[in-house]
Amino acid sequence: MDKSTAAQSAADLIADRLASPEQAHTWNLAHGWWPQSLANGAIGVALLHIERARTGLASWQRAHNWLACAAAGGAVGGSGSHLFYGAPALAFALHAAAVDRPDRYARALHTLDQHVTATIRDRLENAHARIDRGELPALAEFDAIRGLSGMIALLMRREAHADLAREVVTYLVRLTEPIKDNGELLPGWWSDLSPSGSHSPDFTGGHANSGMAHGIGGPLAALSLAMLHGLTVPGQDEAIERICSWLDRWQRQGPAGAWWPYWVSRDQLRTGDPGSGPSRPSWCYGTAGLARAQQLAALALHNIERQHGAEEALLGAVTDPGQLDQITDASLCHGFAGLAHLTQLAAADAITPGLPQSLPHLLQRLLPTGPQTLTDSLLAPLDGPADIGLLEGAAGVALALHSTHAGTSVATTWNACFLIN
Repeated sequence: MDKSTAAQSAADLIADRLASPEQAHTWNLAHGWWPQSLANGAIGVALLHIERARTGLASWQRAHNWLACAAAGGAVGGSGSHLFYGAPALAFALHAAAVDRPDRYARALHTLDQHVTATIRDRLENAHARIDRGELPALAEFDAIRGLSGMIALLMRREAHADLAREVVTYLVRLTEPIKDNGELLPGWWSDLSPSGSHSPDFTGGHANSGMAHGIGGPLAALSLAMLHGLTVPGQDEAIERICSWLDRWQRQGPAGAWWPYWVSRDQLRTGDPGSGPSRPSWCYGTAGLARAQQLAALALHNIERQHGAEEALLGAVTDPGQLDQITDASLCHGFAGLAHLTQLAAADAITPGLPQSLPHLLQRLLPTGPQTLTDSLLAPLDGPADIGLLEGAAGVALALHSTHAGTSVATTWNACFLIN
C-alpha cells in the first residue's frame, strides 16, 4: 500500500470509529467529555466529518450529529470562551460547514456572531487598557489557542466580522511595540508569567514565548495571513518586521540548519544565550511552526530571502533524525501528523526545493505499521485512555491524513484554526 493510500485508509478507519457521539461518550477519554471543545471534544470531531462530507467521502449526517451534540447545552460565551472552546469554536465549525452553502446553519451562525462580537470587544477593551497602563500581557491575551490571535482565524472568514477583524489586527500591531518594565526595554509580548501561564520561580522576570500555540508565532502568522487575505491596517508591515527581527536575533544554527528557542527568559535576554537546541520540531513549539509563520510573513511582505530561510529551516528540521527522534506521538499539536501537514502546506507555497520529497518519510514515521495500528493506538490504546480530539488526538490525525491524500483547496477551512493556512 503506497503512503497516500495508507493515509486515506487510516483517516477512513478513524472517521468510522468516530461515527457516533453517543458511542464515544461512553469511552474512557484522556480529556473527559467536552462537547464544546475544538481542542479535545465534539467540535473537533465535527470538523473531521465536515471536511469529509465537503469532499464527498461521507454524508453530512455524521457532521450534523456531532455539531448537534456540541450545541445541545447552549453555547458557552464570555471570558472563558475562545477559538478552541465555546461560542467561537462552535461558530468556526458551523462556518466550515457552510462554506459552500451559506444557508446552512445561518440562523445559528447569526446568533453566535453576536456572542463572538461581544466577547472580542470586551477582550480588546481590556487589552488596550492593559497596554495604556504599561503592564505586561498574559499569554492568553494574545496567543493562538486562547487569545486574540486565534480569533482572527474566525473573524476574517466571516463577512459579518470584517470591521472587528480589522480591530484585532490593529491590537496585534500595538502588541508588538516595545514596552518598559523596571527600566528595561522589552518586546511588547513579554509576559511576566511562565510558559504555563502562572508565576514561577524558574521564570523570575517572565519570558518571551516563541511558540505558535502560546507565543509570538501566533500573532506573526495572524498578521501575515490577514495581509495575505487583503486585511491591512496602518503599521502592520512594521509589526511583522519587528517580530521577524526578534526571531532573527534569537535564531541559532545547528548541524541541520536554523532553529529557535521555545522561549527567552529574563536571564537569557541579558546573557544572549538561549541554551542548547534544537528541541522537538512541531506546530505548537519549535522550528516547524515558526518556519511556517515566517514563510507566511515572507509571502505577505514579498521577502524572497526570508522565504528561502524559513523553508530551509523547515527542510532541515523534517530531514534531521536527531530532531525527528524527539517526536513521540502522532498528534497535530506536537506529533508527526502536524509536522507532515505543515510540510505539505509549506511545500505548496515553497520556492525552495526538497520539501515535497520529505513528506513520504514523515508519513512513514506516522504510519510505521499500518492504518489499523495507528487507529487503535489513538482510540483503543492498551496503556491508557482514548483521545478523540483535534489538538492531540484522533480527529486531528485523521484530518491531516485526509489532507495528505485529498490535498487542500480554497474551500478547506479546518486548518485555519492553527493559523497555518
